[in-house]
Amino acid sequence: MSERPLAAAVSGLGVVDPSHAVVAATDEGFARGRAAFETLRVYAGRPFRLDEHLARLEGSAARLDLPAPDLEELGELVRGALATSGKRDASLRLYWTPGPPDGTPTAIVLVSPIPPWIEELRAGGQRLVSLAFPRRSAPWLLPGTKSVSYATHVAAEAEAHRRGAHDAVLVDLDGTVLEGTVTNVWWREGRALVTPELELGILAGETRAALIDLAEALGYRVETGAFPLERLLTADEAFTSSSVREVMPVISVDERRYASRDAADELQRALRRLAAG
Repeated sequence: MSERPLAAAVSGLGVVDPSHAVVAATDEGFARGRAAFETLRVYAGRPFRLDEHLARLEGSAARLDLPAPDLEELGELVRGALATSGKRDASLRLYWTPGPPDGTPTAIVLVSPIPPWIEELRAGGQRLVSLAFPRRSAPWLLPGTKSVSYATHVAAEAEAHRRGAHDAVLVDLDGTVLEGTVTNVWWREGRALVTPELELGILAGETRAALIDLAEALGYRVETGAFPLERLLTADEAFTSSSVREVMPVISVDERRYASRDAADELQRALRRLAAG
């Protein structure tokens, strides 16, 4: 979340001034990166797939050995922050931290504007580079966990920028495609849409889940599995998905360029219709 928050809410405090610090310096979420978070998009005042994001937050908290979040309180914080922000379309970030030693866990909700560069990038398409990144399928590596320990993904994005690309597609050491730094990766082969399976330890994106249903309704066949980078590089089309960026067309991966964005555009329209209710 790169935009300055418009509103914030914190457990035990309610709505607070987002410019004031509310996390203890000894909170393990800050000191050790041991905290869970979720990011989702708000359409016309309604957080998209909020229940599913809260369930994923619960799962991440359990894998991090954190107490279960109070989902009722989180819902109240979300409503308070959204009302204070005055925004009907926004980005929503939820944090669940263990708090300081001998303290109590803390929930934080931030509401921020949608960054304007997203639509600019969607119009032009994004360039990706492949970077080696070991998969997290072993349980102790916290597969599918959305935690604030994000430094390696930030470093991957920075490396992509150094190479003249917008972002990276992470590839296991054996050449298996995994995910983007903050996205799920897709490609099209004819009428088949292909995306890596969750068993690889990638994040179970909520937009990914929505697109699987939407794709089948649009007449595409969805294939999940473990796929080599070469298969992505020979596809007819490629795109990524995430909650805030939605469906983002890819115009190149490494030296491979893609001329088509048909499925990405069709799925983006379908996602917006779904979000509109």
